[in-house]
Amino acid sequence: MEPLPLVGTGWIEVICGGMFSGKTEELLRRVRRAQIAGQKVALFKPDLDTRYHPTDIVSHDQTRLHAQPVPNADAIYLLSSEADVVAIDEGQFFDEGIVRIADRLADEGKRVIVAGLDMDYRGQPFGPMPYLMAIAEFVTKLHAICTRTGLIAHYSYRKIEGSETILPGGTEMYEPLSRRAFCELVKKHASDRLL
Repeated sequence: MEPLPLVGTGWIEVICGGMFSGKTEELLRRVRRAQIAGQKVALFKPDLDTRYHPTDIVSHDQTRLHAQPVPNADAIYLLSSEADVVAIDEGQFFDEGIVRIADRLADEGKRVIVAGLDMDYRGQPFGPMPYLMAIAEFVTKLHAICTRTGLIAHYSYRKIEGSETILPGGTEMYEPLSRRAFCELVKKHASDRLL
């Protein structure tokens, strides 16, 4: 459910959850509604995310809108002076400065919407997302469906080897898992390493 506007002030909305839960779809839906209402929207993505397109924000179901790729959070502030709404996808890929920038933009009266993974592939809080969730007026947590149990999926399980925290990818690299399925795989991999 989309938050009701806070008249006369800015605010922060965070859309979070695991991979394949519809975070980007929800971000794009809110952006389109703001555009229909005649609001000026500035849409941003981290420049390292080129999975589907170098400039467009593209959801897994191929819904897309043009965005400005930026190297860091400070660039968002510099490029959004004319915007009523500042929308940011893949918030987990930004540095901690995104928290300060989101707060500053909201203090200046802008609606700030940030979508991103709340946990990394290990099930740990991801980058600045916990801090954004803490300062946000509204938090929407979405879930995918577990590919192994059919339960709600909260975890983004990485199917390939590697220890990098930031490794953009899609279904070829990640799988949405329920808590039960995730814990079973973690236990299995731990016992495999002992053999």
